[in-house]
Amino acid sequence: MPRPKLPYPTPKELEVLQILWDHEPCTVRQVMEILNKRRRRAYTSVMSLLNVMTDKGLLMRRSQGRAFLYKSRIGREKTLSGLTGDLLNRAFSGSVAELLTHMLDQSKPSVAELDKMVQIIDDYRNGRRVR
Repeated sequence: MPRPKLPYPTPKELEVLQILWDHEPCTVRQVMEILNKRRRRAYTSVMSLLNVMTDKGLLMRRSQGRAFLYKSRIGREKTLSGLTGDLLNRAFSGSVAELLTHMLDQSKPSVAELDKMVQIIDDYRNGRRVR
């Protein structure tokens, strides 16, 4: 039985998307070289993943000589907003406070990061959205 298609990128797909958002367009070899800085992957594995992502509509590709250039179809902000919203609603029943509590427990932020979060909350409270 085939696996159901997820509405959001898998962890491996998200890793590739993050590379493309920072470096696009990229060839299979370029994506592989960046991925291999973290963990070795075979060229054919990376090529297969990029093809699956293209079939799922996550990527666009165009021919350049004998290679394909890949580019993300959906931007970073839209993807991350979708993932965050899905997590917030499915796992935390829409409670931002619950999500934030778990995020703080998991990440153990520094004092500087906590200060930045307080500033973001203050800015948000005053109608200034910060990115």
